[in-house]
Amino acid sequence: MEREISVRDVLEKLAKGKISVDEAEKLLKLFLIQEVGNIAKLDVGREHRRGLPEIILAEGKTPEDAVAIASKLVENSGRAILSRINNEHIKAVHKKFQRDPSTTVHIHESARIAVIRSRDYHADKSGGKVGILAAGTSDIPVAEEAKVIAEEMGCETVTAYDVGVAGIHRLFPALKEAIEKDIDVVVVVAGREGALPSVVAGLVDVPVIGVPTSTGYGVGEKGMSALTAMLQACALGITVVNIDGGVAAGSAAALMANRVARKTRSKSD
Repeated sequence: MEREISVRDVLEKLAKGKISVDEAEKLLKLFLIQEVGNIAKLDVGREHRRGLPEIILAEGKTPEDAVAIASKLVENSGRAILSRINNEHIKAVHKKFQRDPSTTVHIHESARIAVIRSRDYHADKSGGKVGILAAGTSDIPVAEEAKVIAEEMGCETVTAYDVGVAGIHRLFPALKEAIEKDIDVVVVVAGREGALPSVVAGLVDVPVIGVPTSTGYGVGEKGMSALTAMLQACALGITVVNIDGGVAAGSAAALMANRVARKTRSKSD
């Protein structure tokens, strides 16, 4: 069966004069969307276009389908990120990639994320800095989601967990460290009444991304109280993502931090 064309193939043909610029442009546009059987269409050009990697939501997908999509993404982009993985997904990832000498596998168990890379894949550090705070230990998995995504987008992360308002004295050393490291944005993860983002936003001069978690129970269960509180926070400068939206928060934070880093570099050049 004929091998599918890659971006490198197109560039080599263009450099050798085998195809015209117009033909190369057409092939590259076609390359931006890759199909995996009849189960998925991968946006392999997203990272170059938006600064965001393609992230495969494993939840709801069979292990076989998730691994097939990841394999295609590694082949075309050099890296695949699988979010919300379970034990069956992990087994399938190991079975497919662990014995492949051309790839590396990183399982972030707390974050429920798997990252598969080609051994020749290299991601540059952006210079962006993201702070991540979690109110309680039950909020750590969502905070870890945000952390892994921000780091995969090239950012340095500064984390502090179990610093919620029930023992607010724990918050101040964590904030002091984040400020000393000159973070560009802070992700604040909280369940229950979701008060921590409001407190943090009243103390820092950077954007705050609030992430409500589904750790509460009773009235306002499954994160509804935390979501409502964050949306109605009186402290300005807070942006709120969906309940348990660690991936969304990490992505948004990294976009902000990376833009700050680019502007800083351009001013110093």
